[in-house]
Amino acid sequence: MNFLNASDFAGEKAWDALDLAVVEGASIRLHWTDKPYKWHVNDGKEVFVVLEGKVKMFFKEYGEIRHYMMREGSLFIAEEGEEHVARPQGVARVLVIEKVGSV
Repeated sequence: MNFLNASDFAGEKAWDALDLAVVEGASIRLHWTDKPYKWHVNDGKEVFVVLEGKVKMFFKEYGEIRHYMMREGSLFIAEEGEEHVARPQGVARVLVIEKVGSV
């Protein structure tokens, strides 16, 4: 049994991750970042939870780029094939649950 405080995790570079578990083909990872990710499409569902900080999530909907400001406790659920990019506003810690090996 392990206990972890997300605030204690700091990566050496943006999007460093601490692999927490793999559950039935889904990886559960704690990420630390202070820089944007890249536009991407997952090959399965993704659950993205902001634990600390703020993240502006950009996504494409009906051919238009939209965004939503995520704060601590906010969740984003991307369906397979939905293009998106996370842009932290300063340092952020996020929990990501997605298919193992997903982008």
